Amino acid sequence: MTLKLVLASNNGGKLAELQALLLPLGVELVRQGDLGIPEAEEPYRTFVENALAKARNAARHSGLPALADDAGLCVDAFGGLPGVDTAFYATQFGYEKGDDNNVRALLEQMKGLANRRAALVSTLVAVRSADDPEPLIAAGRVMGEIAPQPAGSNGFGFDPVMFIPQFGQTFAQLPAEVKNANSHRGKAAAQMVALIRERWL
Repeated sequence: MTLKLVLASNNGGKLAELQALLLPLGVELVRQGDLGIPEAEEPYRTFVENALAKARNAARHSGLPALADDAGLCVDAFGGLPGVDTAFYATQFGYEKGDDNNVRALLEQMKGLANRRAALVSTLVAVRSADDPEPLIAAGRVMGEIAPQPAGSNGFGFDPVMFIPQFGQTFAQLPAEVKNANSHRGKAAAQMVALIRERWL
């Protein structure tokens, strides 16, 4: 019997990445939008609280176990921000919401800054039901530096400016399988696979 999980996201990039990363479990991921589930409110200031809210919302509406991912960019020079506001980063500076505008706004805000350290963070939360008292929580983090200009065409979000010193390239320059194995989401998903195996299967 295949475990069916509702993914509490309508982000195509996330769905494709997580589907590949959860392959070892043989789970079927269903996008919440395909089930007509409305997006959850995300009023919190931490990734884990927002991911939990999203997972509970998807489970409540579908009656199925749900998986949510809340991820973002935490820039040292900005005290860890944009953090949970990463998706809407560009809108603070008068741009429309979108990956390209986010990158543009970030590079503008970081002009002339010497400290370019940043982390991409992914927090995955899975619940068996909306009232699950013991959600599975996995977090992955990758440290890097914000490149002075975008490079590479793979990936999405801030991947083109997230320079990873161990590879000497941005995430967007790496082949998908290398990125997935080493990304924040890849690390979180590996932990989540182990947790689901141990606790649910």
